[in-house]
Amino acid sequence: MGEPVTLWRTPRWLAGSVRNKLLAMALLPLLVAFPMLVIALALWGNVAYDRLLITKVRSDLAVANGYFGQVLSEVGSGTLGVAGSQALYAALRPLPPADRNSLNEQLALARERLGLDFLLLYDAQGRPLARAVPTGLSSADASQPMPLMPAAIGASLQTARTSAAARLLLLEPEALDAFAPHLSPRLRIPLVATRNAAPATREAEHRAMVMLSAHRVLDAKGQTIAVLAGGLLLNQNLDFIDHINRIVYPDGALPFGSQGTATLFMDDVRITTNVRLFQDQRAIGTRVSQTVRDAVLGRGNTWLDRAFVVNDWYVSAYEPLQDATGARIGMLYVGFTEAPFRLVRYAMLAVMGLIFLGVMALSAWFSLRWARSIFQPVQHMNRTMQLVEEGQASARVGELSARDELGALAGHLDELLDVIDDKTAALQRWGEELDHKVAERTQELEMSNASLQLAQQQLVKSEKLAAIGQLTASIAHEINNPIAVMQGNLDLMRETLGAHAQPVRGELQLLDEQVERMRLIVTQLLQYARPTEYAGYVESLDLNRTVNDCLVLVGHLMSQTHIEVQRELRGTRRVGCNRQELQQVIINLLINAIQAMPQGGVLRLVTQDWVPDGPHGVHAGGALLRVEDSGHGLSEQAQERLFRPFFTTKNDGNGLGLWISQGLVERYGGSISAANRVDGSGAVFTVRLLTEPLAPSATPTNDGRPGGL
Repeated sequence: MGEPVTLWRTPRWLAGSVRNKLLAMALLPLLVAFPMLVIALALWGNVAYDRLLITKVRSDLAVANGYFGQVLSEVGSGTLGVAGSQALYAALRPLPPADRNSLNEQLALARERLGLDFLLLYDAQGRPLARAVPTGLSSADASQPMPLMPAAIGASLQTARTSAAARLLLLEPEALDAFAPHLSPRLRIPLVATRNAAPATREAEHRAMVMLSAHRVLDAKGQTIAVLAGGLLLNQNLDFIDHINRIVYPDGALPFGSQGTATLFMDDVRITTNVRLFQDQRAIGTRVSQTVRDAVLGRGNTWLDRAFVVNDWYVSAYEPLQDATGARIGMLYVGFTEAPFRLVRYAMLAVMGLIFLGVMALSAWFSLRWARSIFQPVQHMNRTMQLVEEGQASARVGELSARDELGALAGHLDELLDVIDDKTAALQRWGEELDHKVAERTQELEMSNASLQLAQQQLVKSEKLAAIGQLTASIAHEINNPIAVMQGNLDLMRETLGAHAQPVRGELQLLDEQVERMRLIVTQLLQYARPTEYAGYVESLDLNRTVNDCLVLVGHLMSQTHIEVQRELRGTRRVGCNRQELQQVIINLLINAIQAMPQGGVLRLVTQDWVPDGPHGVHAGGALLRVEDSGHGLSEQAQERLFRPFFTTKNDGNGLGLWISQGLVERYGGSISAANRVDGSGAVFTVRLLTEPLAPSATPTNDGRPGGL
């Protein structure tokens, strides 16, 4: 399987510093979450504010549409009332032509009372009888066959059977001239070039938009004796549109100085409006934008949105107007200027932004202070450890102002460093005394025979083990206590900080590893000083297979180097040893060889059978392993002290690896030696193991671990 894919890699400046992590953890919600919250609130407020404005203009359109429908009803009901009046019926009795003037006067009074632009009376055959216009019909005109009742009035008469309301109609100029020639001057409306309007093919609008109501005048038998028609011309009807505007937008109805407007459209042309083109000139003749035209007149939708009206942006509402056949012939519009509301919106957003900015600044100040109280003790402890690693053993954290777990941890670290200094000095002193004693004993035994030399070696080793055992027991007792305190405080920090410990997880893990490293050093000392307590089962092992298994275990180190491995595994004899302990010895030798060739080289592994010189014959002996590297080799000083405890040529080593490896091999009757290669191009470590080793003095327990005290 391949390596896992990392979706996000922690930046180097963040991964290498607790201070930067804490600052990022403290400031990230302020620099990211707060601005995102402000943006979200601003967007939500903007949408909510727009919805309020749309709701307002929707209600305004409902008021305007209600008044428009009311006018249609009043025109229709007023005309119907005159048609059914007793006075009109009495006036229609057969009279001499000279008495027709009284009929004109009666219609004129009714027109004035109803506020209509025209009121016309025709007989049952469509011949004109009278009209309430500035100039009435004379008796001579009444006898003329023309003009007859226009087709528009006849169509309106047919559709007025089910409702008394007037109908909205579009009339050609000739049709209006037939019954109301006095209204012709209001028809022609020159078109004004308008921004975003659809292309126009005409220069003026001549048609008429009329509210028309026609009703039959019936006699006592229900027979039609006349037709009465009345209506309003909406072209340039300023009183009508101003009245709508006063109803929808009375004084004080709009805040912040916004101006409300109303307009009637014939098709897409403003035929009456209180929108101003200039200061005192109304925008009659201007046209609606093509977008609004397509939505309202084209698709029959109601427009509720912002729209550019003549020369400014308005919150606008457009509703289609339909004639008696359902065709869309125009639009009713109400709206108010958006600029005052837009300025108020920006002011509100600015105030909200300032409030959030102040809160964010105050929160950042408190967060930085609290973060500093955490990372400063960690920085002091880290700096102290760096100084100790650089050789300044007297470096200490010192007194800190923090009284929390970090302050306690810093104090325990100083105590631990003091204990380590004391024990290191004692260890060095005891080591020198031990060397002196060994030298004295060696001098005394130089003259002895071979058996005495062997006894001398065992005695030296026993005394070493005794001294190291005493020293190790003292170190274990003195060091394990502060180690336990440090580990307890680390666990308490994780429990107290909870999820907040995530940013410093790496540093806490590093402290755990260092504590475990100290515990391992003490355990390794005890392992060498008390071999009977740590001895394992003896197994008959294939040395070649064990070497191959160890190469797999150090494969991750080999993959990072340019080292070529050469294997000459010719050994056939099995060896008696504990599997884990033999792997520990071989892996230690492999790691030393890899570290001796940092720039790459050749690692040669050789196994072969081994028969010692002497009378034991072929039943003695076993197999040996040679680990050869192509590094710089071993100096004379290194060869002399190579297997002594705490001797190392590496900056990061503890000097116990080869010492413990020698003890493990000798525990089973074997030996380990080191020398330089013949050509001087590296070092050679030779491990000799017996086929039937000396059984270690240990009794296995039920769980598989060695017994002992």
